[in-house]
Amino acid sequence: MASELPTVTSRERATLLVSVLIIAICALTYELIIGTLSSYLLGNSVTQFSFTIGLFLFAMGLGALVSRVIQDHEIRWFILVELIIGIFGGFSAAILYAVFTTAFVYYYIVMVTLIIIIGVCIGLEIPLLTRIVATQGELSKALADVLSFDYLGSLVASLAFPLVLLPALGVNQTAFLMGLFNIAVAAIILRQFQPQLTPRSARSLWGIVVVFSGLMIAGFTASTSIFDFFEQQLYEDRIIYREQTPYQRIVITRKGEDIRLFLDGNLQFSSRDEYRYHEILVHPVMHIPRSREQVLVLGGGDGLVARELLKYPEVQKIVIVDIDPAITELARDYPLLRELNEGSLEDDRVELINEDAFTFVRDHAEQYPVIIADLPDPNNESLGKLYSQQFFQMVAGCLTPDGVFITQATSPYFAREAYWSIVHTLKASGFEVLPLRAYIPSFGEWGFVVGTLHKTPTLRLPESIALRFLTPDVLATATVFDPDIDEVDADINTLDDPVVVRYYEAGWREWD
Repeated sequence: MASELPTVTSRERATLLVSVLIIAICALTYELIIGTLSSYLLGNSVTQFSFTIGLFLFAMGLGALVSRVIQDHEIRWFILVELIIGIFGGFSAAILYAVFTTAFVYYYIVMVTLIIIIGVCIGLEIPLLTRIVATQGELSKALADVLSFDYLGSLVASLAFPLVLLPALGVNQTAFLMGLFNIAVAAIILRQFQPQLTPRSARSLWGIVVVFSGLMIAGFTASTSIFDFFEQQLYEDRIIYREQTPYQRIVITRKGEDIRLFLDGNLQFSSRDEYRYHEILVHPVMHIPRSREQVLVLGGGDGLVARELLKYPEVQKIVIVDIDPAITELARDYPLLRELNEGSLEDDRVELINEDAFTFVRDHAEQYPVIIADLPDPNNESLGKLYSQQFFQMVAGCLTPDGVFITQATSPYFAREAYWSIVHTLKASGFEVLPLRAYIPSFGEWGFVVGTLHKTPTLRLPESIALRFLTPDVLATATVFDPDIDEVDADINTLDDPVVVRYYEAGWREWD
C-alpha cells in the first residue's frame, strides 16, 4: 500500500521549486555537453545533437514511466536520483573523452549508456517533485508550477552554456560543476526533509553526498589536467596552445620546426608546407582584375593569405572577415604565428572584421576586384552554407565586373564528390569556373576553384615576386586532373539541401 506523503510547508515548496530550476539547468546542460563533445570528436553536429537529444527525450519518457512503480518514499527516491545524475553527469565528459582516446570502438556504447542513465533519472525527477509539491494544493497547480520552473531552467541553460560556461570552463569543468549542483540540490532537500526520513536513511544519504561532493570538487579542480591528458592523445605532436572559444576549439601543436593549427580537431595548416597552399590560393589570380587595390578575404584569420597579398605594393587595403576574434588575436599576438605570417595583421593596410562571412557578404554592398575564401572544410551544416549557391551568388554581388573569386574546395581525391559539388555550385551561381589542384604534403591532394563573372579565368604568376612553390610549369599542371580525381556527377549545394556536407562526410569516412 502506498504511503501518504506529508504535507509540505510553503517554505519547503519554495525550496522544491528552486530545486526544479537548478536541476533543469543541469539536465539540459548535460545534453549540450554530450552533443558538443560528440560533435567535436566525431564531427557532423546536426547528427550528433539530433541523436543525443532524441535519445535523451526517449530516456526521459522511460523515466516518467518508471516513476509509476515508485509508490512511497518519494523524497528519498528524489534525493537518490539527484545523486545518480550528479555522479554520472559530472563525469560524463571525462568518461567520453577517455573512451574516445583509448577505446574508440566503444564510444557510442558508452555514450548511449550515459544518456540512458542520466535521461531516465531526469525523467523521474518531474513526476516525483510534482507529487511532493502537490501535497500543498491541487495537482494541476503543482504540475504547472513545476513545469514552469523546469522550462525556465532550460532557457537559462541554453543561454549560459554557449555564452558563458563553454568559453569559460570548457565541457569537462562544466560537467563537474553541473554534477556539483545536482548533489547540492540533493543535500538541500535532504536537510530540509530529514525529519521525514529514517535516521539510517539520512545517515546513508549524507555519506553519499559527502563522497560524491568530494569527487566533483576533485574532478573540477583536476579537470583541466584530465582533459589536457586525453586531448594530447588525439594529436601526434605536443600541444603547445589550446583554447575553447564560443565558435570552436583551437589547438596548436609543435614538433621541431613544424607548427600546426587545428580547429575542432581539423588541421588548418602545417608551417612546413603552408606556403604551397597559400601561394596557389593567392598569386595565380591577382593579374585578372584591372585593379587590385582592395582585396576581400573571407576566413584567413591566421594572416597567411594577408602575408602573400602584402607582397603586392599596389594592394592598398585588405579586409579580412573571420568570425572568431580569438583566431585573429592569436595570429596577431602569439609569437609563433606572428612570425609565420610575418606580422601581416599589424600592417596598416589590413582591416580585421570579426563577423560571419555569410552575414558579411549578405549585408555589405561594397565591391572588390579580388575575393579570396580561405574557409574551413564543409564538415557541418554551418560551414556547408559557405559553399552554397546562395552564398556564391552573394559573393558575386560583392565582386567588380572584371573581378575574380577563388575558394579552397577540399580534396578532389579524399572527398571527390564534395569538391566537384563546389565546382558545380559555383558555376550554377553565375560564375565561369576553373578548377585547380595542388599537392600539399600535410593535406594530400587539394582542390581550389577560380570564378569570374564574364569569361573563363586565365592564370598567370607575377614576375616580380619570388615564390617557393609555384612556377609556370607547376601552374600549368594545376589545371590537369588525373582520372581518379577528374570531374564526376555531383549535385548543387544549397541552403535547403546541403549535399556538400554529406559528400564530404562520405568521402572522408572511407579514409578514417
